[in-house]
Amino acid sequence: MCEEARILRPNSSVPLERSLVNYKQTLDFLYAQLPMFHRIGAAAYKNDLTNTIALCEYLGNPHQKFQSIHVAGTNGKGSVSHMLAAVCQASGMKTGLYVSPHYKDFRERIKVDGQYIPRKQVVDFVGLHREVIERIQPSFFELCVAMAFDWFVQQQVDIAIIEVGLGGRLDSTNVITPLLSVITNISYDHQNLLGDTLPLIAAEKAGIIKPGIPVVIGETHPESAPVFLKKSAEAGAPIVFADQHFRAMECTPEQRSGVQLGSTFYDIFKDDELLLQNLEVDASGPFQEKNIATVLQCYDQLVQIKPRRFSKTYEVLRESLKNLRSLTRFMGRWQIIGENPTILCDSAHNEAGLRLAFETLRGHKTLAGQHVQYPTSNIQYPSFHIVTGFVNDKDVDKALGFFPQEAQYYFAKANIPRGLDVALLREKAAGFGLHGRAYSSVRNALKAAKRAAKPADLILVIGSIFVVGEVL
Repeated sequence: MCEEARILRPNSSVPLERSLVNYKQTLDFLYAQLPMFHRIGAAAYKNDLTNTIALCEYLGNPHQKFQSIHVAGTNGKGSVSHMLAAVCQASGMKTGLYVSPHYKDFRERIKVDGQYIPRKQVVDFVGLHREVIERIQPSFFELCVAMAFDWFVQQQVDIAIIEVGLGGRLDSTNVITPLLSVITNISYDHQNLLGDTLPLIAAEKAGIIKPGIPVVIGETHPESAPVFLKKSAEAGAPIVFADQHFRAMECTPEQRSGVQLGSTFYDIFKDDELLLQNLEVDASGPFQEKNIATVLQCYDQLVQIKPRRFSKTYEVLRESLKNLRSLTRFMGRWQIIGENPTILCDSAHNEAGLRLAFETLRGHKTLAGQHVQYPTSNIQYPSFHIVTGFVNDKDVDKALGFFPQEAQYYFAKANIPRGLDVALLREKAAGFGLHGRAYSSVRNALKAAKRAAKPADLILVIGSIFVVGEVL
């Protein structure tokens, strides 16, 4: 046997033989052997925490060896997780970040101070623990969570930001006891798993609320707020709603200084008093105002929980949010990937996200750091091109209702088994007055859009994180 195919068990001098000797083979094993939600959907969703608990016990319960912040929500949880990670890094803390799914590289899921988990570590983890993996038979997501926890302990992180994968109550991440629980908002998504009403969905997400652990709710909604209040009261968990205290207002062009492509500037108000003026955030998008308010409320809580780590002045927010992408490798949300024509990617895929995205393009918002006014009646580009695709377990009919009829469409199937058949998508879209051609891949659809578009046009890639991931 070659030397690189030998690896030691933990706390043992006995070598474990394995066949996984490189990164590609390891990923092939993970993708082929473990049920993956993003590939096959509900069949990969586990309705209990048994496997995660078993894996963590085998690994020595790594999740009990670092402090954490737990982030759930229908929309915005990825953005809020990255912003919180940036804030913690700028505060001098070695910071782990676990998010899902990934766009291009599996390692996007597990980062420490913005650095991806090394390929060698992924290979070694799977090879070293393959016997246990095959015995427990976890889902792909369950194994990823265990791998992240193990790596964070090895790296001796001061804190880890842990994004919920789906729901909350039964999510594999819900074995942690965090310093702070965060629920960004509630909207319709994954109704087949979480319930078909907002209170039912809220109840699943409220499952991350732990006894005595403070909880921040990003948005107050009349149907979900009572669910959160009831759960927090039962758990004795202090609760606060961010939008009742913080407001982020996008600055006008005249108020800005040093505008950079992709950045947006905000005035931050706390209880209606100006707190921070001209705050630069290295991100754009219609949803960020609410996400930033959530992050500010979280920061207020962290100052109380760990006053020696977090300053009361809020100035660390300027450094952290201005450098959000470089600190955390934040990507995929309202991201400009090309100019002349402008190519904009956004991973909005559910009712609330799509509505807000298209309302923004019809309204008065910032695009790529430039304030452009669009009359509410139509989108003011010489021509508007949309590359889109969906997964087959989404309510596509509801989603398509938000798409503009004045655009030219390029339909494609995401390169995963869950991808919605492109012919069916094109047929459904036609029923909403959305017309265009079907393409064999997302890349080919984008190439066609670029050939057709003029320099002043806009190309939007939207509909699924997996569609966006293929063009980043």
